This record gives sequence, structure tokens and C-alpha cells, in this order.
Amino acid sequence: MKVESPAKGKAAIDVLRADSLARIPWLVHGFSTRSGGSSRTYGGRALNLGFATQDSRAAVQMNRRAFASVVTADRLTRSPARSGPKSIWPLITVRQIHSDLIHHISQVPREPLSGDGLVTDVQGILLAVLTADCLPVVLADSKNRAVGVFHAGWRGTVKRIVEKGIGEMQRWFGTRPGDLRAAIGPGIRGCCYQVGPEVQTAFQSQFAYAEALFRETKARDEIHEKYPLLFLTARAPGHSELPKQIFLDLARANRRQLLDAGVVAKNIADLGFCTSCRVDAFFSHRKEKGMTGRMMAAVGIRA
Repeated sequence: MKVESPAKGKAAIDVLRADSLARIPWLVHGFSTRSGGSSRTYGGRALNLGFATQDSRAAVQMNRRAFASVVTADRLTRSPARSGPKSIWPLITVRQIHSDLIHHISQVPREPLSGDGLVTDVQGILLAVLTADCLPVVLADSKNRAVGVFHAGWRGTVKRIVEKGIGEMQRWFGTRPGDLRAAIGPGIRGCCYQVGPEVQTAFQSQFAYAEALFRETKARDEIHEKYPLLFLTARAPGHSELPKQIFLDLARANRRQLLDAGVVAKNIADLGFCTSCRVDAFFSHRKEKGMTGRMMAAVGIRA
């Protein structure tokens, strides 16, 4: 994994890159953090990239331009890479709805799009999804010069959005799964992602391997543990037991989908960061109780 920032003298915007994708010469990609930017709503100078937050639109627009500039910077000169007459690449996003809806982008859309995935083989545009706990997944077809980016929360994951994304790339670009390289970006991990039994049931109804995606623990109650005699009752055994805690490993679920679709294991990179554990570096909707910004995962093709 590589971390890159703008040239000296500019705001310290950290962009994470997967090493395996960074080695593709025609590819640009990046996963944002909360560092740098123009937003003051979330403490300091934060790189909030989401309009549907408590932040000002002007600050988000400035942040998006700065992020896109770093992502598309030429690796040698660290200046924005040119693609045609413009140096600022169009940034294409969707109104995310926790779906399996994926759009094939052949030109800059005239109307806003709704969905959770984007694929293209067009040069000089950036495809992006927003996250603040859900996983971003980037795909690159190393042979056919095509890319995709997907927003995979638990609902999108149970609907197999990444698997379907590979199918869409096969449909539009002739992509073979063996030629794909994938990167899983920062998101909430199995250490912190507690879910309800309805989520576990939804995965069990779709995946034979669902059991391997969940971890169960008993809820802790320090008072019960310190004074167990206070809670001895004449009730039947088990009536006073605390409920189970269920944790979902979203990254493992999406990695399994990539493997099942035919992506080679060595071509799957996982940056490994947990947004809930690392609110110093990332936004986390759950840890910050909804009062937070949005990060972005972006991918594009150089001319």
C-alpha cells in the first residue's frame, strides 16, 4: 500500500493506493482519508467528500477538486495528468441506495444516477463511490483497460454487487476474471461491525459459507461479573443470560465473492483499515453516531 500527498506547500491530503493497482501504468486510483481538505465541521481541516452531510457545499466542492487532483497526478511530475484538452477529470458518482444496481458509463451522464456501482472503459473520467464504514471495492481489467468501483455495505454484499460488477465488466468489455486486479479499501471490519440476527439470517439464505463470515460473543455486563450473587434467581436456567453479540466480516465476504467469480487470490489487495477503530484517520458513521463526513474511492483510465 502506498500513501501519497500533494506537492509540498499544499494541504496534506493523504491518498491510499493499493500496490498491485499502482503498478498498472494506465490506471489512476485512490482511497481518501479524513486528512487535509477545507471542511471544519468535523474538527480541524477535514477532507469530507460527501454533499449529503452537515458540511457546506462549497467546502465539499473544494475537497473534491483537491482529491481528484491528487488521484490523477502524474507519478513523475506530481502535477494533474492531462487527458485531452482538460486537466481536471470529470468526477462521476451515484446517489447510493444500498442496491446491486451498476451503471455502464460511456460518457459523462446528463442526469444524476442512482445505484451502487460504476464501470467504464472511457479514458479521462473518474468513477467514485462514497463511504463512511461500508467497503469500497475497485476492479481493474489489466488486459482490456476497463475499471469498476462498487459500494458494498451489508445490503449490497448480500445482493452480490461485486460478483455482479464482474459480470457487467464481462458483458461490456469482454473482461476475463483471471485478468482482474481488485482492491478492498478502508471500511468497518469484523472487529467492530456488530449486526442483528436479521443480517445473519439474510447471509445464511444466500451463501453456503455464511457461517465463516460471522463471529459471535456473549455480551459483557461488568456488574453481573463483579457481583454474580446479586443475580441468582429461582428462574429457569438461561432466563437471565445476556444476549449474543454478532459481528460481520464484510471484507471477508467480498473477498469470497471475488474468488468465487474467478479473480485470482494474489490479485486481490485488502488495505485492511477499520474505519471504526481508526477515526483519527477515517470517517465512521457508526463510531461517530452519524455526525461524520464521507470518504471516496476513485478509479480512472489515463489517455
